[in-house]
Amino acid sequence: MFNLILFGPPGSGKGTQSDKLIEQYGLLHLSTGNLLREEIANKTKLGLEAKSYMDQGQLVPDEVVIGMIRSALNANPEAKGFLFDGFPRTVAQAEALDSLLAELQEEISIVLALEVSEDELVQRLLNRGKTSGRSDDTNTDVIRARLVEYENKTSPVAGHYSKFGKVKHVKGEGSIDEIFSALTREIESKQSV
Repeated sequence: MFNLILFGPPGSGKGTQSDKLIEQYGLLHLSTGNLLREEIANKTKLGLEAKSYMDQGQLVPDEVVIGMIRSALNANPEAKGFLFDGFPRTVAQAEALDSLLAELQEEISIVLALEVSEDELVQRLLNRGKTSGRSDDTNTDVIRARLVEYENKTSPVAGHYSKFGKVKHVKGEGSIDEIFSALTREIESKQSV
């Protein structure tokens, strides 16, 4: 099984590139946001637990999210692999994911980190804000605060996986196809090992 984390700050192109990678390699898209919505809609035990936290304006605890990921992995034993999107966001989540995968005799194969300059990210998000309807994409100060939050909380996850030699940094600027080619080169060099 080939398990991939696509990593990058808001506006780095993760959504666009995830779609292309999933199509190219036949991976299952494992988005924690989608999992949460699905579990809540299906009124599962985990979904109801997550909803009770969300209704109080709290973050869903890691163990609930890991439980949802466990369910998704168990429900798809024939999968060629998974592309993790929006998770892990913290080192604690990365460690929990590693433990879960180890239980299943699997692991993260590669972490692809999209690198984009802050000015480019701000511009992309402002442009997205013109059409997305997302209020957090229309204010430069809010965008910069999100980037700082990402840097402080999420970028240490790359440090965690770097200890295992799994992180490949990919320039996230250029055309969509140029970036995709750079990502596929990294994946194919990892798969041929």
